[in-house]
Formats: sequence, C-alpha cells, structure tokens
Amino acid sequence: MVNLDEIFDSVSDRSLFRNKQVLQANYSPEDIPHRGKEVGHIASILAPSLLGEKTSNLFVYGKTGTGKTLSVQHVSNELMKRVKNSKILRIEYLNCKLKKVADTEYRILAELIKKLGGSVPATGLPTDQVYLKFIEILEKSEEKLLILILDEIDQAVKKISDNFLYNLTRLNSELRDVQIIIVGISNDLRFLDCLDPRVRSSLGEEELVFPPYNAIQLQDILRKRAEEAFKPKVVTEGVIAKCAAFAAREHGDARRALDLLRVAGEIAEREADFKIKIKHIDKANDKIERDKILDIIETEPKQFQLVLYSIFKLLEKTKDGIFTGDIYTYYQDVCKNVNVDILTQRRVSDILAEFDMLGLINARVISKGRWGRTREVKLAIPENILEKSKGILVGSLGL
Repeated sequence: MVNLDEIFDSVSDRSLFRNKQVLQANYSPEDIPHRGKEVGHIASILAPSLLGEKTSNLFVYGKTGTGKTLSVQHVSNELMKRVKNSKILRIEYLNCKLKKVADTEYRILAELIKKLGGSVPATGLPTDQVYLKFIEILEKSEEKLLILILDEIDQAVKKISDNFLYNLTRLNSELRDVQIIIVGISNDLRFLDCLDPRVRSSLGEEELVFPPYNAIQLQDILRKRAEEAFKPKVVTEGVIAKCAAFAAREHGDARRALDLLRVAGEIAEREADFKIKIKHIDKANDKIERDKILDIIETEPKQFQLVLYSIFKLLEKTKDGIFTGDIYTYYQDVCKNVNVDILTQRRVSDILAEFDMLGLINARVISKGRWGRTREVKLAIPENILEKSKGILVGSLGL
C-alpha cells in the first residue's frame, strides 16, 4: 500500500524552489531586462494622462513572450502610483482571449461595466442599451480618464468584428466629463492592416513593435529569475543555455523559456533529484509541446474546430493522407448536422494553412496532372494525446 504521509512529508525536504511564483506568467518583476527602450516609449505616450489630458490610443505588437503585456502593466502600475491620491486616472485591464468574456461585444461591455462597479444581465439586453449603461457608469465616475488595456485584442476582433473597436472610440464624442484611451496589445503584427479603414481612422493610434528576444537576452532573463526562483546550486551547467535555445527557436518567447525552467524543476522534484539537469529540460519540452497543442485545440473558434474534427474523422477510415477536397466535403456535412454556417472552400483552405503553421497537421502540395494541384494532409498531433484532442473537439462542438 502507498504511504501517502511519507510522500507528503517529503515534499519540503526535496523542494528545489525558493519562490516558484518568479517563474509564473503573471509575475511582474521590478526590472524588465532588455525592454528599457519600449517601456520608455509607452511611458512617454501615456505620461500626459497624469495631467488629465487624453493621449493617443496605443497599439503594441509582438510575438508571444516578447514582454508586451509585462511592459504595459509596468507602466500602468507606475502611473497609478503617481495618481494614488487623486481622481485623475483609472486603468482597467481585459484579456480578450478569455472564454465567455470577450467572445461577443455584449460580454466585453458587461465585463467592463463589472470592473467599473456596475452590473448588467449576462444576456438579454439590446447591445445599444448596454452601451448606454457603460456611458452612464463612466459619467458617474470621478476620474477624468479611463485607460482601457485590451490584451490579445486581435482575438476579440477575430471572434466578433472590428465594429466594437469603432464603437468604443466613438463613445468619446458622447462623454462629457471623462475620456477613454485604448491600449491594444496584439500578437498579430498585421492586426491594424486587417481593420476597416473607417475603424483605423477613428483610432488615431500610435504603434510600437516589440522584437523577439535573442538567445543571449533570454539567458540573461532566465539567469536572473533562476537566482530568485531556486535554492542555491540547484540549476546545473548548460540548463539555462538549453532553455534559451529552445525558446529562441520559438521566436524568442521568454514566457516559454520560463515555463520550461519551471516545469523542469517540477519534474526533477518528482524524480527526487536534487539538481535540474539537461534531461529534465528535454522532458519539460515534450510536456509543454503536448499541453500547447491541447490548448490550441480548445481555444480555437468553432469553425476551426469543425475543420479539425473533419480531419480526425476522415483519418479514422484511412492510414494514408487525405486531400483538401475530401476535408471540405466532410466539413460541409458536419456543419449541416450542428446547424452552423458553411465557409467557402477557399476559407477552409486558409484554415488548413494555419493548422500547418501551428504544427497540427502536415500539408504537402501534390500535383494531380490535368486535375490541378491539391494538398495531402496528415495529422502531426502526437499519438499519446490524440484521444484527448478528439474528446475536446466532441465536447466543444456538442457532437
């Protein structure tokens, strides 16, 4: 019989961590290495808000894990320290990737109203009534300015449309005593180019692009965090460099590098090892890859899930690859079964290209002679998470 007391009692003895929080995504360090220029730029744009002056809207771009959110929140925290005893400024943060918060314009507004101390029903009101409620609660506030930080704003536009951005900017003309400043954070560098020109014109924005970290910068970030996170002499030679190399390969993603180091520490603890070694980094990388794929499958829009489900079902019947035409035919049937609008074949082809880029499938262009060219599709999802992936799709689509 397993002795649980022995397992639980041994935790403190074999813990390698001094402060695991330091390696979490939501940790905000006092100093943000290699982002001084970007932090200064954000601060210079938003600084006039300390005097109650409306600034330009700001849009910050960069790949995942390049320090965008960290830098914006650092500047926000410093601004709020300055206005702590006055009623000049209010700052609210909303992550547009959160499920059941930012998948409709109504829910975004309901969440903002909640943050401002009000409430509206979860559903049921016309959207224009919710806007009126938002205006009403803003007008009652004592602050002159509201800085609205919309993180992963491209996700909300993808799910809803760019109309909600246009509507938010137009509110300033209806507000008398308070003005809204939008700070958008996006992983998509082409985000603004995809907006309706009318929306882009209404934003009157400043733009800032965060470049990826290189391997040397990542090592520097990891070394500083590791000193705080782990007990002395826990991290062995080469571990930091290996973490940085993995993350640099993934477009300089510092968040991934920190996750790797944390998960490697957890694996070493479970194996009752008193040092974090290269082998633990390799195991952590495999685990994170699996978790990332499941997260993508769970959070993609319904149309993406329908296309992926079609691929799964078709590949259950054959060991060979399948073709784009077969996928589209099956996808149409699934859409009819769940009563969802059918996308064009071209749009489904674009979704397949995104799956290929995300590493969910391998798509190879082949020639069919006088019948033109098509793509042969095979799944690239690891065998050990296939069933879990199917389960997520079936549950999400209600099949």
